[in-house]
Amino acid sequence: MLHTLRNIVVRGISGIVFPRVCVCCGMEVTERERQICTFCMVERFTEANPERTLFSATDVQPEGVWAQHALWQYDKGGTLQDLLHKLKYEHLARVGVQLGRRLGQSVREHGTIYQMIDDGRPGVILVPVPLHYLKQVKRGFNQAFMIARGVSEVLDIPICDIKDVVRRRNTRSQTGFSLEQRQNNIRGAFRVNNPGAVAEKLAVVVDDVFTTGATSFELAGELTGAGALGVIILTVAQA
Repeated sequence: MLHTLRNIVVRGISGIVFPRVCVCCGMEVTERERQICTFCMVERFTEANPERTLFSATDVQPEGVWAQHALWQYDKGGTLQDLLHKLKYEHLARVGVQLGRRLGQSVREHGTIYQMIDDGRPGVILVPVPLHYLKQVKRGFNQAFMIARGVSEVLDIPICDIKDVVRRRNTRSQTGFSLEQRQNNIRGAFRVNNPGAVAEKLAVVVDDVFTTGATSFELAGELTGAGALGVIILTVAQA
């Protein structure tokens, strides 16, 4: 009883000294809402794939990519860009998990893609786009992995081991590159160390932003080359 009372008092004081506010709008949030309020999560951003098509960005996809789905439209200079920047560079790892849960719910609402995933069980694996180990040490975590954790919670799909699929080259940021430059920059960047983790499975690639697809497609090629039956690409944003 005393322990419970102490916890209540500590949480109350903490809420006064460090109020829980939405990282998007600054409004107070409940503990259940975590770091993004319900309004921002549901109403603030524009859906990237409201028609629930198989490919939200383009109809032209590499062989082996079965579908590509993004949650929201990227808003350069806007709130979503700021949110994803905070996720990556201000160590707000829990934001990634919350965004992943919303992405997973969006997949559940997409009948065709969810059916693909459901039909593939138990041979479905989540593959967060890996960071080079130097970049991961510097940043402290991989934002794609945190997003994948949220997706995993909602869709009940396991995440591949961090050592199974790796980024073997510490590539430059793709920001500001043309499509050709992006493709050249990312070529050969990934390696499947453990083909058994993806062979004969549907690999669901997870990342924060889909821009030209150069990164996701390069990884997809490595996965299918290692024996994956097909690839679905899921991202929070689509630029």
